[in-house]
Amino acid sequence: MITSTVNYLGAMDVRPVFYAQHTERNNLVLEPHRIEITDARQLPEPPQLETCGFTLVPHVTQVSDFTGSEASLPIYQQEIELLIHELTGARKVVVGNAVLRWSERAGDRSEFVNSHPARFVHVDYSRRSFAEFAQRHLADAGDAEAWLARRYVAYNVWRVTSPPPQDVPLAICDARSVSAADITEGDAVIDAPDAPEFRFGSSLFHFSDTHRWFYYSDMRPDEALVFKAFDRDAGRVQGCPHTGFDDPTCPDGVPPRSSVEIRAYAFF
Repeated sequence: MITSTVNYLGAMDVRPVFYAQHTERNNLVLEPHRIEITDARQLPEPPQLETCGFTLVPHVTQVSDFTGSEASLPIYQQEIELLIHELTGARKVVVGNAVLRWSERAGDRSEFVNSHPARFVHVDYSRRSFAEFAQRHLADAGDAEAWLARRYVAYNVWRVTSPPPQDVPLAICDARSVSAADITEGDAVIDAPDAPEFRFGSSLFHFSDTHRWFYYSDMRPDEALVFKAFDRDAGRVQGCPHTGFDDPTCPDGVPPRSSVEIRAYAFF
C-alpha cells in the first residue's frame, strides 16, 4: 500500500467544466486529499468486473507504436472488440478511438489531443451522456432500438506503452465504495485544433472516506486494465472513478509513463 495525493471536486455553485486541450479554461474547484492506494496485485482474490467494476487481464497487442501509422488504430480496435466479447460475453461490441497520454515529465505532447493524465477523480460519462453515446454508436444500425432496449455497458480499456515502473500510475476506485451522493455532473469539452468543440456530460466526485482505492504496480504493455464506466442495469455494479497519481516509491530517472486508453460499448 502506498499513500499519495489526488484531487477531488470541491464545493461549486456552478456546473463544472473542463477542457481536453485548453485546460486554462477549466472551471473546476479541486480539493487535494491524501489517500491510501492498495496494490491490487497483492490481493488474495483478483478484482473482477462484476464485483468491484475492474479487472486486469493478460492481453498482447500487435501494435508496437501507437503514435505511428493510422493503420494501427483499426488493428487495435479489432483486438479490443474481441477482448470485450471474450471477457463479458456481449453479443455486440462497438469500439471508439484511442487516446494517447504521457505523464507531465514527457513535456509538450500537444500534437496529440488530451495527452496528459487526468488529475482529478472522474468517470468519463454522466448517466445521460452514457445513454447518448450508446445511441450515437448505433446510429447506422437498423436494429438500434432493439439493442438499446436491452442491457449495455460502457468500458474503458487502459494499457501502458512504457516499461515498468510507472511514475504516474492509474488509481481506480472500487465501484462498491461509491455512493450517488458523491457525484456531481459536469461538462467535458474536447477542443481539438481545427475542429468544432464537442461537449458531453461527465461525472466528478467529492471526497468520501469510504472510497477504496487500488492500482496495479509495474504494469506491462502485455496487460490491459478493463473497468466499467456505466451499466444500464442499475442493479449491477456501476462505474469506477479513476485518476492519475504520483507514485512516491517510483525511482528517479524512469521513462515518463505513456499509455493508451480506448472505450468500448458492449450490448447484451
